Amino acid sequence: MKKIEAIIKPFKLDEVKDALNQIGLKGITVLEAKGFGRQKGHTELYRGAEYVVDFLPKVKLELIIEDEMVEKAVEAIRSSAHTGRIGDGKIFVSSIDDAIRIRTGERGDAAV
Repeated sequence: MKKIEAIIKPFKLDEVKDALNQIGLKGITVLEAKGFGRQKGHTELYRGAEYVVDFLPKVKLELIIEDEMVEKAVEAIRSSAHTGRIGDGKIFVSSIDDAIRIRTGERGDAAV
């Protein structure tokens, strides 16, 4: 099993969710996040004063999937979250040793 974590722009969430549904993904966890990468935030004008916005709003997706679905899921996220502008986000893939469904006690792929 693999864990995919993706940090994307919030307005791309519906497109990414739809793309993942199309490839048959069963579940996804979505968290609101704030952060910055190379874009380093930006400045905004509010009531005549300039403010530095260091942490930009992002959405973090977490998926635990079977190994054979990883490339399809990564491509679905990458293509649907892409705008071509700085701050599009990142995708991280890591290994998962085990998963346990609390209700039934199922383990491994059956728990996902």
